[in-house]
Amino acid sequence: MTTTSATATSPPISSLFTRALLAGALAGTTVDLSLYPLDTLKTRLQSSAGFRASGGFRGVYAGVGSALVGSAPGAALFFVSYEGIKEALRKAREDKRWSYGRLGERAEWTEPIEHMAAASAGEIAACAVRVPTEVVKQRAQALQGAGSLEVLKHILRQRQEIGLNGVWRELYRGWSITIMREVPFTVVQFPIWEALKEYRRRSTGSSNIDAVESGLFGSIAGAIGAGITTPLDVLKTRMMLAKEKKGAWAMARTILRESGPAAFVAGMGPRVLWISVGGAVFLGSYQWAYNELRGGERVG
Repeated sequence: MTTTSATATSPPISSLFTRALLAGALAGTTVDLSLYPLDTLKTRLQSSAGFRASGGFRGVYAGVGSALVGSAPGAALFFVSYEGIKEALRKAREDKRWSYGRLGERAEWTEPIEHMAAASAGEIAACAVRVPTEVVKQRAQALQGAGSLEVLKHILRQRQEIGLNGVWRELYRGWSITIMREVPFTVVQFPIWEALKEYRRRSTGSSNIDAVESGLFGSIAGAIGAGITTPLDVLKTRMMLAKEKKGAWAMARTILRESGPAAFVAGMGPRVLWISVGGAVFLGSYQWAYNELRGGERVG
């Protein structure tokens, strides 16, 4: 139902940037805290040391401090980039600058490509915060230190041995493989999420998308993306937990040699479950906050 109140015509926050910033920060914090134990179990299943040696079912909130610090800024960076680029590309398409094919017919396929491009850029921006957070968090989850702060201190204490650049590289260990995992994941998840929302709008004849609908569509899209990208997630986890830095291809060969191909789907169940539920919480809470910041107008 379209809202006609003064709050709908004059939303509390009219800036797309600010809405995306605040809604993204809320969504990131909500999903990371609520589903943290599942993420811990997934990390331990993928550890080369083995599930029990990495902690088993003990201390499933180990490393939660780093998640608290990194969740809000990481998700905020993602959605600010995603919404901003998506809007810019939409305006360019509607201005007919690049939305027509050779025969002059409207190229409808450009919209999913816009979502892929915007999501990819958003992930690259978010990884500036996410990667060091993940390094600290996963080492704490695998009980390589007594909590996030101790893990971070251990990395920083290596400055005398490896220098400031070495510490920087240690904090951003796995940057390339994280990008290689996150970009394909979002290229799958966000076009599906947007397509499901658009299908809902067309089938109901309404432009309104509420938080429950957005969460359901986010769950479906997240589960599909999670399953497809599990091998990349395994590779990223092994690289971040390794005692010595090793390249992606070298690590992949090590995994194949020591554990076999089955290792690349280790933790798929918890990952699909976590991201499926996480997709519902993340994109549902994002939609709720975004709608509220628009003054209750539920436009996706």
